[in-house]
Parts: sequence; structure tokens; C-alpha cells
Amino acid sequence: MVFFSRTRDRLWEKGETSGNTLELVSVVTDCDSDALLVRVHPHGPTCHRNTPSCFGDGALPRADGLGFLAQLETVIASRIAQSPECSYTAKLYGQGLKRMAQKVGEEGVEVALAALSGDNRELVSESADLLFHLALLLRARDLSLDAVGAELAARHRARS
Repeated sequence: MVFFSRTRDRLWEKGETSGNTLELVSVVTDCDSDALLVRVHPHGPTCHRNTPSCFGDGALPRADGLGFLAQLETVIASRIAQSPECSYTAKLYGQGLKRMAQKVGEEGVEVALAALSGDNRELVSESADLLFHLALLLRARDLSLDAVGAELAARHRARS
């Protein structure tokens, strides 16, 4: 992403000094075409203070439901970049693509079994595990849940 800095009075690319870049996903305008919504995938912390966000104490704005999936990808990227020893995400990422793929398979089976058990709470819990592991696997291949959503949307448009 490239921005205009009023304080620097010039264009600058996010990450030109830190290496923590933003990969553009999409840009859309509001209904009046006077505001932009820029969606990105961060590669590392996004703030110069080495935090995931420049807002508040570094905590990301709260998102619920499907909106949290984009935030989840940001958390995954941050854990990979910072690689704290206590992070399950960083540890699993460090074990490589084969192990991450294996976890997606395991979680998929657990989702299917939970669906058959009739326990909706268990089904939601196992589905959350599957989505987490899938998001991590996609990240390891430099892909995103947004790419999956785009594929689903394209399939829908093709059938409409």
C-alpha cells in the first residue's frame, strides 16, 4: 500500500523501512464516493510501535461473527511475525505445511463427527477450530480467507 503523508509531504510505501508491508486486497468507495475502504493483509505489525494496530493500546477493534475472520488473519500474521514461544500459532506454523494440512484434515473429521452427534455447541466449537487451522494453512501458502470468499462469490455469479 502506498499512502500520502502530510507530515512528510510525500508518498510513502508502508513497510519501506520496517519491512512490515500491507498487501492490498480491495479498495471500495462509499455511496457518495468521498471515502475509501481499503482492505489489506498485513505482513507483520502495522504500527511503528510494533503492535498489530495504531489504535489505542494496540488491540484490534472488536469484531464479531464473520467480521472476526479478517481480524483472525491479522492475529495469525502477527503471531507468525513475532513468533512468541508461547504461541500455538507460531509453533504450528514452524512445524511446516504438512503438519498444518494434517490439522485441517483432523479438524474436518471432527466437524463431521460433531454434526452427527447432534450437539450444536460442539459443532460450532469444532467448526471454529477448522476455520482457524484453515486460515493458518492459507496464510502459509500466501493465500487468505478473502480469496476463498472471492472464489465462492465468483461461483455464485457464474450460476446466477
